[in-house]
Amino acid sequence: MANVTEMRPGNYFLDNGEIYNVLDIHLNKTAMRKMVVRLKVKNVRSGAITEQTHNSGYQLDRISLDKRKMSYLYDDGSFLVFMDNENYEQVSLPRATLDWELKFLVPNSEVDIAMYEGEILGLSLPAKVNLLVTECPPGVKGNTATGATKDATLETGITIRVPLFIEEGERISVKTDTCEYDGRA
Repeated sequence: MANVTEMRPGNYFLDNGEIYNVLDIHLNKTAMRKMVVRLKVKNVRSGAITEQTHNSGYQLDRISLDKRKMSYLYDDGSFLVFMDNENYEQVSLPRATLDWELKFLVPNSEVDIAMYEGEILGLSLPAKVNLLVTECPPGVKGNTATGATKDATLETGITIRVPLFIEEGERISVKTDTCEYDGRA
């Protein structure tokens, strides 16, 4: 158990049978009242983001999630199949819950699977992934004083903006939080 004032962004806690991730915390202390703590939290199971308000002294059940390195194997249409790198156990996650992550997953890529007491809660991508450019028009030189870009389609099917010098067949680094070009791989 931990006091609500000790929570920090990135902490996980259990409340009424639900697992929450703290996104932001705001402490408000006035002269005549107890401190009021406003937490912006994300329900890990449903993905809903809400605000909770508690008085200082309120106790939360802080938990830690187990993270295991797994390799993405394949997509069977409704589930994505991953394999544990240590014991070769395979787990399946519903495709519908991983819309954003699908943009960056290629077979044999490594991800962290978050678990709590054997229940799989989701996956964490690395900050950057290297992807192959499959379609990209040739760059046109001209009136480009600064930062000219063009569209490029990557091996996962997403289209992002890249600099003019990037060509089809190159591997580039893509940020997984913003889906932006980061550099050549």
